[in-house]
Amino acid sequence: MKIEIGCTKPDNFVDRWPGEFHIFSHFEMALGIPHSLFLITTLKENGKSNACFQSWSSFCGDSGGYFAITPLVQTTHTYHNIIRTQEFCINFISAQYFEACYKTITDNSDETDEIAAGGFTPEQARSVNVPRIQEAFLSLECKFHSNNDLSGKGISSLIIGKVLSVAIDSNYLNGSEKKYGKDGFMYYLY
Repeated sequence: MKIEIGCTKPDNFVDRWPGEFHIFSHFEMALGIPHSLFLITTLKENGKSNACFQSWSSFCGDSGGYFAITPLVQTTHTYHNIIRTQEFCINFISAQYFEACYKTITDNSDETDEIAAGGFTPEQARSVNVPRIQEAFLSLECKFHSNNDLSGKGISSLIIGKVLSVAIDSNYLNGSEKKYGKDGFMYYLY
């Protein structure tokens, strides 16, 4: 037996917080497709670090480049910083840092250095003027490539960044057990 779910949110799908199903599709709850969690780092207008705990992304490329494809809510610091500076880093961090990553959500005012708020160590990137996170086992340094308003409602945009450089801990190379075990990628499961 298959359950059919259409484009209209079923009545029994109740917001956990006001506006949840305005920002996120009800399919997110219904489907539970796993995604890697990571921190996107950017710089705020005042020069302070921004760190956005994020998921829902994909990574692919061809001989013309490798690309990070991530949706962002248009009202966030991260979205505005990427549009303004045209650069960002994606930092993959193991689950042992989950609580620290979550602090970047709860302590994210304009005056907050969000990397410091999470207790992370900033690290100079090689190809962009955005800090990487030293505790990350994999960081992708990205230059803005394109932006597309997903629904045309000004809520979520699909940001695509071209990966210019990566930094990976040598213990995580070549499909190592560490990379895919408890010390590797952490996943978002609705």
